[in-house]
Amino acid sequence: MMSPDAALKRGGLALSETARALSTLAMMLSLAACGRFGVEGPGSPMQGAPVSGLEDRPEPDQASVLPRPTMHPADLPDVQEEIPVERKTMTEEGKVSLIIAILFDNNPYDERLTTAWGFSALVERGPHRVLFDTGGDGAILLSNMKTLGIDPGSIEAVVLSHAHKDHTGGLESLLALGLQPIVYVLPSFSSGFKAQVGEVTQVVEVAPGQVIMDGIFTTGEVVGEIPEQALVVTTEEGLVVITGCAHPGIDRMLQKARFMFGGPIRLAMGGFHLKSADDERVSHILRAFRDLGVESTAPCHCTGDRARGRFAAEYGEGFIQAGVGKVIVLPGG
Repeated sequence: MMSPDAALKRGGLALSETARALSTLAMMLSLAACGRFGVEGPGSPMQGAPVSGLEDRPEPDQASVLPRPTMHPADLPDVQEEIPVERKTMTEEGKVSLIIAILFDNNPYDERLTTAWGFSALVERGPHRVLFDTGGDGAILLSNMKTLGIDPGSIEAVVLSHAHKDHTGGLESLLALGLQPIVYVLPSFSSGFKAQVGEVTQVVEVAPGQVIMDGIFTTGEVVGEIPEQALVVTTEEGLVVITGCAHPGIDRMLQKARFMFGGPIRLAMGGFHLKSADDERVSHILRAFRDLGVESTAPCHCTGDRARGRFAAEYGEGFIQAGVGKVIVLPGG
């Protein structure tokens, strides 16, 4: 049974969320010039090849409850470091509206970071930070964040694409820091998972088109054998759609995003679930991308090397080499 102190804390969270919503415009005006990301990707192209053997891994088990932390809270790395000045300067000059940093992936990019099977991306739009998925290992997630100079305490919300452990596995280590971001899950997540997270912080079951933060939305649950949600960010030049694995079909998830929010798709990125797809399936997906007007693409995680090569050949300069540590900067968010 929840203690009175815990109940008061939960009530305080709800009140603080109402206050945050009412003050969003004021926050944007006062903080729009303040850079907080502190992430700088390397200037070199992707280093090396994906980690050996990951392409053939079976799908991970669905998370019925939170996995145990891979590190004791006392052993977690010190992540309270000052954010590098370079990224502050960029945002203060108004040159950056949307920044996406891949914090966890099985494809290498920044050689300082650890690769592992899974996916996580930090999305910053204006004054808000949202973590989309948490990877499969909390120690690796937090270590990569430390290397990139990212303060976990700045994360306001966590959105979980689906219930597989390579996307939810880092959550408990994140919460073990004493953080209380709102966690957005699909209604189909297990009751045990939602109850366990709910003992620590607020859990929200998403609805289609739900607002996460200003300009950041979810598609809601896209039905399939493995249901999933995508994160959608609106910008002046079109939609940015981020998927964890796209189990229901990347084409179906992009179609839903465009139907719900309209406009062109400026960028589609994340896991496209094509690592075992044959050439005919990949060709179908590429045609769907063109039919949907997808301008740029940054496939990673479960997309697979062969499919990523096809996307690179099809998109040319519109193809973004993605892996852990890659930072994508889009003005005009």
